[in-house]
Amino acid sequence: MAPRANWKGYLKVAELTCPVGLYTAASTSDRIAFHTINRATGHRVQRQFIDGDTGKPVEKEDQVKGYEVGSNDYIILEPDEVAAAIPESDKTLSVDAFISYDDLDDLYFDKPYYLTPSDKNGQEAFALIRDGLKAKNVAALAQTVLFRRVRTLLIRADGAGLTATTLNYDYAVRSAKDAFSDIPEIKIKGEMLELAKHIIETKQGTFNPAEYTDRYEATLAELVKAKLEGKAIPTRKPQKSEKVVDLMQALRESAGMMKKQPATKKAATGKAKAEPARRKAS
Repeated sequence: MAPRANWKGYLKVAELTCPVGLYTAASTSDRIAFHTINRATGHRVQRQFIDGDTGKPVEKEDQVKGYEVGSNDYIILEPDEVAAAIPESDKTLSVDAFISYDDLDDLYFDKPYYLTPSDKNGQEAFALIRDGLKAKNVAALAQTVLFRRVRTLLIRADGAGLTATTLNYDYAVRSAKDAFSDIPEIKIKGEMLELAKHIIETKQGTFNPAEYTDRYEATLAELVKAKLEGKAIPTRKPQKSEKVVDLMQALRESAGMMKKQPATKKAATGKAKAEPARRKAS
């Protein structure tokens, strides 16, 4: 069964327009999901909204949004007032500019989608836009109203289709300067730097997503299976963290291990999508 589009509209470049559909490219729907259960009865627990002062349940029709302006003081926003703030949508993904891949820090990447033609009549125009992006080796910046907000998307050619990645707003991306402000300035040089470079070169490889699995999800699946089959649940001993006493000694030991154990990641099997490595913030 074909997936259902999250959004349908039109991709517009200047006067060129084609109907498109937006499909989720990464999803967590296949993760193991749990419900909260009453241990005493075995019944599922339901969430209920309670008045913070009276302790009484609040019905859905009496629940409104409020913005806190002081201690226990709120500005109430009615549902129709909130709805009026949602921007109007013409269902058009309008391209504003074309940029080089290196022009955008991937800290701004939010959520990936697949973009495909939604009508046979628009397939030729879609192919023209896709092949134009490939030929110039650029990406397109476009905007549309998506899920109640005006969102900016980065559109790139990907095989027979396009990928569209929503971008984080500027206010949502925190400054690296603030995060790194407490890191002291230390210059590494000499043998220590050469050993580090050697370790990196020896471990040079490629990214194959199939090799990086969600161990927590796999362990949960094994746990559920064991419970269903009535088997004993294996206990796991906590790992002891080893403190590095001598950095130079640790580097020398690591470099020695690299010589004995050649990297296996270089000959990674399976087809991996070529994605650019994380770039430094401009």
